[in-house]
Amino acid sequence: MAVRGAKPKPHLQAVREGTFREDRQSEGVKFAPVDPVEPDWELHLPGDGPDDELVRAEAAAAWARTVPMLVIAAGLSNTQRDTALEYCVTWARLVQAERHLSVEGLVVSTERGNVKNPWTTIIHQYRAHFRSLVGELGLSPAAATRLTPPESGGGDDDGVFD
Repeated sequence: MAVRGAKPKPHLQAVREGTFREDRQSEGVKFAPVDPVEPDWELHLPGDGPDDELVRAEAAAAWARTVPMLVIAAGLSNTQRDTALEYCVTWARLVQAERHLSVEGLVVSTERGNVKNPWTTIIHQYRAHFRSLVGELGLSPAAATRLTPPESGGGDDDGVFD
């Protein structure tokens, strides 16, 4: 059964905002602050075709684009990297599906006649999963408003949140 009300804030966010209360919030599990290691994309996205190489490249680009920001903004650690990995794979598969749909069209011919391209169903499922991951990781504009950047520890501020 689902819990009613707003999603609870992550512990670190409540502490940063000064709204943490021991009687209402739990610190939860603390993970070691080790930066996530980029996965071997050939292990997670196997295949020898040219399409497979494009999918791996897209996943690697998504990792390079989002994970460093999530480490800074949300304190993503290596223990939690599977969610980021799932995000990158989902994004890469979505790009792959869009590519196929663009080439083949919305309607394809089969022995039964013209039918809806199966890639449209795949895209719909991947988009739903992608939206849930975007919300979980705080990557949409609305979800990003719920994240608070960590306090700067010194002069090494690179201006990411200015």
